[in-house]
Amino acid sequence: MSFMYNPFPYDDPRAVNRPQLPKKAVEAVVAGTPKAASALAADVMGRLGAAPGKNVVVAFDGYATADWTRMVNLLSQQLIGKGVEVEAFPFAEVLKSEQEIADMINPNLEWDTRKDPSLLFGRLIKRSFEDFFDTRKFAAFKARLEELKAPAAKGRVLIVFGNGCLTKELLGLYDVKCYFDVTPKESILRIRRGQYANMGDKVARPANQVIRRCYYADFEIGVHHRGELLRGALIDYYMASDKPENIQMIPMAALTEIFRSLASYPFRCKPVYLEGVWGGTYVKKLRNLPDSMRNCAWVFDLIPMEVSIVVEVGGEKIDFPYFSFVQKEGHAIMGDKCVEKFGGYFPVRFNYDDTYHSNGNMSIQVHSGAKYNEENFGELGRQDESYYVIVAAHDAKTFVGFRDDADTDQFIRDIKLADTEHKPVDYLKYVHYEESKPGLQVMLPAGTIHSSGRNQVILEIGSLTIGSYTYKLYDYLRADLDGKPRPIHTWHGERTLNYDCRTSWLRGNIVQQPRVVRQGEGWAEKIVGECDMLYFSLRRLEFEKSIEDNTDGKFHVLVLVDGERVRIRSVDYPERFFDAEYMDMVVVPADMGRYVIENLRTEPICVHKTMLKDGFENE
Repeated sequence: MSFMYNPFPYDDPRAVNRPQLPKKAVEAVVAGTPKAASALAADVMGRLGAAPGKNVVVAFDGYATADWTRMVNLLSQQLIGKGVEVEAFPFAEVLKSEQEIADMINPNLEWDTRKDPSLLFGRLIKRSFEDFFDTRKFAAFKARLEELKAPAAKGRVLIVFGNGCLTKELLGLYDVKCYFDVTPKESILRIRRGQYANMGDKVARPANQVIRRCYYADFEIGVHHRGELLRGALIDYYMASDKPENIQMIPMAALTEIFRSLASYPFRCKPVYLEGVWGGTYVKKLRNLPDSMRNCAWVFDLIPMEVSIVVEVGGEKIDFPYFSFVQKEGHAIMGDKCVEKFGGYFPVRFNYDDTYHSNGNMSIQVHSGAKYNEENFGELGRQDESYYVIVAAHDAKTFVGFRDDADTDQFIRDIKLADTEHKPVDYLKYVHYEESKPGLQVMLPAGTIHSSGRNQVILEIGSLTIGSYTYKLYDYLRADLDGKPRPIHTWHGERTLNYDCRTSWLRGNIVQQPRVVRQGEGWAEKIVGECDMLYFSLRRLEFEKSIEDNTDGKFHVLVLVDGERVRIRSVDYPERFFDAEYMDMVVVPADMGRYVIENLRTEPICVHKTMLKDGFENE
């Protein structure tokens, strides 16, 4: 299940990376669908001219929701105009039937509304595209491609388009291989617009059903397939295709150079903004979000599987899925040990929760641990979290753990009655809270009951889970923004809760006082959160003019939580820098080594730093 069920259709213009790129890579990029089609047609014509009587097979593969229509039509028109015979073949024709595919996927989806009232959950499918091919149809198609290798009286062109067509068994039979990538936000927006039907389906289902199946099947299969193609440099052209009318075509060699250059710089991802019933106003005002947004509840600044990264290439802004970048340059970004430990996934996720001047608290909720996630959802990792308070207004509270005197059995009975009989719960009898103030760090290991209260902005930091397993236990009997009741997940919740996380234990264990790690004149680094249950360490860098640091082969994630503007730059290569403003989130790649953060204004600076703990690979 994706975090991003309903992203707001807004592109933040500020989140742009401008690394110095090799001139040859910049010049190789072809921007605009008509120009890309012309360049591709020229490539095909060159191949036809070089070997008279040769047939050319062009393959268009892509991520789920990829749209090949314009490119297929334009390429066909240009080739036909040059006297070439062209045929387009939809690769979906080699798939099993709609019912056969549904029978393969449906057992992995939850259908029990007692366990999952809104039918969001399921189990990740451990399959590849090949499992969904009809054996007979695929064999016939492969035989046809093999026949096209034979000389002909006059060369023809076959355009094959569809998800999974660049399967290993067919790669050697294509002459031109293209991959159409789509950012996660755009994929969800296309689904919301009814522009995508799940693999094997002829007609699109309701959006929420499509998204759930995408998360557990289409996206999961697609992301592994894409990773194999990118890591192996098995394609000729990469198509950044969020805008079908303005596709940016990048030869694989140029893409490699662009990603390699970007991975040597501090960088920022493009945020995704989402409304919510408890959404506030702070980020909306800070980042000048559209007036049409009712509020801003979540800011996905660095949810690895949900955000994108924008790179300026010769004046052209190209939007890549962040995880495509990670799949290609994971070792440089994260470090060798991290890639090995977490299977190539970026292991920490970051977002903001904004309840500032909202109409209420976030729901009281809990997340599950690694064993539970694996047994129930086939997921990798546990869902630990941590809250860092950036802004706190009047009477702001951060809820964490149970009170020492809480009757947790009665709490479970109460929340079930609230769900079934609409009876309010006096949650303050049960749930402990800390008075919020800027700088408060609260760690939330899986199983910890928690909530961000009204009137604050939280930097939320979480451990590796690809999806979000949030079990709402109590939501104050309110409806969602669409007027529908908010689903409550007591079945999973009561089985996940750590009932021993209470006031007397959590203070000093998961709510800690900052302690100095290192310091000098005008600067200090402090641990604000670290415990055995979390594999990352949370720090705060406090300085007046500048502070130096070293990645030592592990990535750092920096957030300017107090101050106006800083420059984060390499010590050895000063031209490699990123200028960050208040609440910008910047990744310092593992390969950066020594770097410095410089204050570009006059007021004192606080930067929140997240890093993997020493020895994380052994935990």
